[in-house]
Amino acid sequence: MSAEAVGMHMPAVVTLDDVATMNATDPNGHRYETSPEGVLSVMPPPDSDHAIIASRLFAWLIMAGWPAEQVLQAVGVRVPGPNGDGGRIPDLTVWRKPPARGVWSAVTDLVLVVEIVSPGSEAMDSVTKVREYSSAGIPRYWVVERDGPQTVTLHELTGDGRYAEHARMPLAWLLQNAPAEHLDR
Repeated sequence: MSAEAVGMHMPAVVTLDDVATMNATDPNGHRYETSPEGVLSVMPPPDSDHAIIASRLFAWLIMAGWPAEQVLQAVGVRVPGPNGDGGRIPDLTVWRKPPARGVWSAVTDLVLVVEIVSPGSEAMDSVTKVREYSSAGIPRYWVVERDGPQTVTLHELTGDGRYAEHARMPLAWLLQNAPAEHLDR
C-alpha cells in the first residue's frame, strides 16, 4: 500500500483505541505506537534474535521469583503527556502488582520498562522513549543493544525526573546477577 493510500484512510486524529485496533488487525504483526504528542510509529515484527533476548530476560526474572503476571512481554502502556496520552508497547515490563486488564495499562505500578533495539529503532529507544518514560515517572528503563555483547544500559529515575545511566554491561553479566541488585519490588 502506498503512503498516499494510507494517508487517505488515516483518521485526522489517531486515538489509543485506533492504535489498539491497528495492532489487533495487522496481518503482518507490525507493532503500532503513538507518542503523547500524537506521532504514530510503526515497528516491524520482532525477529528471532529479539525474541531470544526477551525470553532470556523474562526467564531470569521469573526464576528469581517475580510472579509471571507481573513480568509481561509486549503489553500496551499508557504514557501520559501534557496534551494527551500516548501508547507504547515495550518489549518487557515489570510491575509491582499485576496491571488492570485492558489494552493500555497505566504506569502507576510499573517498576521497569525494557526495550530491545531493533534495526531502525535506535533513536526511538535511546532518545524519544527515554524522555517519554522518564516524564511518565517510570522508575527504571533498560535498553538492550543488538551488538555483539548485547549491551544493556540501565537507566534510573533521579529526583529531578530525568534518567541517569546507572550501569552499562553485557547481557550475560546482567543475567549472572540477581534482579534484586537492580530492581526494587
